[in-house]
Amino acid sequence: MKDTVKKLKAIADKNRFKIVKILLKNSYCVRGLSNILDISESAVSQHLKILREADIVVGEKEGYFVHYRVKKENIKSIAEAIKGIVE
Repeated sequence: MKDTVKKLKAIADKNRFKIVKILLKNSYCVRGLSNILDISESAVSQHLKILREADIVVGEKEGYFVHYRVKKENIKSIAEAIKGIVE
């Protein structure tokens, strides 16, 4: 339960929610996300740090850049937890 609350808090922020939605479609580096969201790279990095700590995204080094992707199984676990509350 504590883990689910941490994940929910992480995606409660508008920009972090947008980042998760974007990363569900494709992996991106910080600069790519910054360009898409029109916010600074440092802001994106801070958001990604929170999402990584909540175990929602993971970064994988590709050449000089780290590309981030969503850990879909963890998003599914959040959805299941919410579904369990409703039922």
